Amino acid sequence: MVTIISATNRPGSSTFKLAKYYQKRLREKGLEAGILSMDQLPANIIETDLYGKRSEAFAAIQEIVTNTQKFLFIIPEYNGSFPGVLKTFIDACDFPQSFYDKKAALTGLSSGKYGNIRGIDHFTGVCHYLNLHVMPLKIHISSIKQEFDANNDLFKKDTLQFTEEQLDKFIAY
Repeated sequence: MVTIISATNRPGSSTFKLAKYYQKRLREKGLEAGILSMDQLPANIIETDLYGKRSEAFAAIQEIVTNTQKFLFIIPEYNGSFPGVLKTFIDACDFPQSFYDKKAALTGLSSGKYGNIRGIDHFTGVCHYLNLHVMPLKIHISSIKQEFDANNDLFKKDTLQFTEEQLDKFIAY
């Protein structure tokens, strides 16, 4: 099973738009992938699903994570790193089996000009600790609001080139 993680709970986010785009392109290439958005997490996750507790609401999410062999994380820049809700999600998942010896690809995005380079580096460290194997090709999409056309598809030549290369490598990974 392949799961795309939309790593923010911000309503109407560019992160979710990009996750949908990746899902569509993977489907067109013959690979079905689900999307798990951080806005699907229980609102009270800090109270209900940390430190060995498990709510019914998170149990369904944990099942998705358990059954996933390859993750594609779409991670926006939040204060020079990745969103805290992503770390809370990771902390709520069963450790170590949720991510151990599985594979991941990382894509950073930002409304600024660096495409979440630092956040992707920070999250790579978390992945290494979890023994989640990160695909070497990580991409960073800057000025994300200028990257989508009217159909929420990427259209800039260089961005298309890099995302297509990443998707092809992810399928083969």
